[in-house]
Amino acid sequence: MTPAPLRVVVTDVDGTLTSRARLLDPVAIEQVYALEAAGIPVLLATGNALPIALALQRSLGLSGPIIAENGGLLYDPILAPARVIRLADPRPARAAYRRLRAAGLPVRRLLTDRWRECEVVLEPTVAPSAVRRALRGLPVRVEFSGYAIHLMAPNAGKLPALKSALAGRGWTPEQAVVLGDGDNDVGMLRAAGLGVSFPNGSRRARSAAAIVTRASYAAGFVEGIRRSGILKAGRPAPQGSV
Repeated sequence: MTPAPLRVVVTDVDGTLTSRARLLDPVAIEQVYALEAAGIPVLLATGNALPIALALQRSLGLSGPIIAENGGLLYDPILAPARVIRLADPRPARAAYRRLRAAGLPVRRLLTDRWRECEVVLEPTVAPSAVRRALRGLPVRVEFSGYAIHLMAPNAGKLPALKSALAGRGWTPEQAVVLGDGDNDVGMLRAAGLGVSFPNGSRRARSAAAIVTRASYAAGFVEGIRRSGILKAGRPAPQGSV
């Protein structure tokens, strides 16, 4: 079977478009501009809260949808009248947080939790393994992004949200180049037409990717796009709405 043509780029933010210090890297910005100029939509898939991701999307001039809160929220400007779809139930995450507090674990919510609708995100003051042990038997998903611990509904995740986001444009994950570095990117990396991770990525992310770049962080993003060949294909033929 002939592989589906690659038509869209899906990227994580922290550790993928940033430097080791979590600063947005100019080399990644330049590459994103080149993709959009070639008519290739760039879609953000992040554990960040939607206001942060939306500000980044608009500042970079991205035309793709946004997956925020690890797949809890989907933002797409072509959706009318409601541009934001909640894909995950927040109650399992909130119940999990209450159990952690009752168990006496020294957990602290991130400042950005005040803007989250579907998940609870903790500073990494406690090992993810300790959080999972304390929540054993509770219907909740625990993901460690490398930067924070995310508590989500069991059916939440970036991959289900990605399928919804791409379906709205007439695409599938097999037509996407996916770049990510965390355990929360594993599902997308496995389902992608081409999954790319980096030396700074988690063991699971590297194992799930078809390509592990030589360069790390944003330089790895640039290398991954180059090795994918998606820019050489030129402007994609119209399919769906962009």
